Amino acid sequence: MDLTLLRTFVTVHRAGSFTRAAALLGLSQPAVTSQIRTLERQLGRPLFLRRARGVTPTTIGDELAHRAAPHLDALIEIVEAELDEESGVRTLHVAGPPEFSSMRALPALTPLVAQGLALRSSFFTGAEEALEGLAAGHHDLAIATTRPRGGLLTASALCDEEHVLVAAPRWAGRLGPGTLRHKGPVVLEQLPVVEVHESLPLVSRYWAAVFDSRPALAGTVIVPDLRAVLECTAAGAGLAVLPRYLCERALKRGEVVALLDPPVPPLRTYFLAVRTGTLALPHIARAHEWLLRAAADW
Repeated sequence: MDLTLLRTFVTVHRAGSFTRAAALLGLSQPAVTSQIRTLERQLGRPLFLRRARGVTPTTIGDELAHRAAPHLDALIEIVEAELDEESGVRTLHVAGPPEFSSMRALPALTPLVAQGLALRSSFFTGAEEALEGLAAGHHDLAIATTRPRGGLLTASALCDEEHVLVAAPRWAGRLGPGTLRHKGPVVLEQLPVVEVHESLPLVSRYWAAVFDSRPALAGTVIVPDLRAVLECTAAGAGLAVLPRYLCERALKRGEVVALLDPPVPPLRTYFLAVRTGTLALPHIARAHEWLLRAAADW
């Protein structure tokens, strides 16, 4: 059987869509469709059921994927290992959110460089894209804010991220602690907002957790990086919701202040995901364990 057909099949199975699989493989959608049809003719059985959005594997398709995927991954690993042996270095491909990867994951992994590990990192603001790339074999580890479903990926809880409502001191001085305690979101919603997206994902999550409501706010400054959100907030652009690890230093320096101290602060969990079976590979297992140990102090 042609291994190219199997690789395309496994990619479609992991992506759940001919369109996404084509993008991951660098092929056209008709080419992917043609390869799957060829494989189905060779096997004499349908492998996918076409839906309005994407595809669903048949029972035979699921069985074939779970049998074939580990072997295909192993073959790719053999090829990569041979390339690594030529240079004397093993390469680890890590995917995750840009801020968390830059400030937490990558610094934690750098001691492994002295042990012969090379690092390659890809940044994704959305968990889905990182997990799809992991499933397709583009990454060895993925850090995501959602736990992957299905049996092709496995994940461990890495750490919880506390979210803090912050603003520059001058805004806090205008509001006053007593005003915030009594009027809460009514007063806060008079302030400008700094966020990473027009949909206000962090502010909305905070409002739902703390006030059990949706914010009556609009973004004043939208920047697609939490580090830029922090800098704009410290400069007085408005309020923002930020991970504590990212704004802790600014809080200690007084560059920003926490506007509220809720009894139960909003949390978001990060997961460390791998393709099922790849923890048998020493360099992936070592990095996986290293990150889990480091996260105990985050």
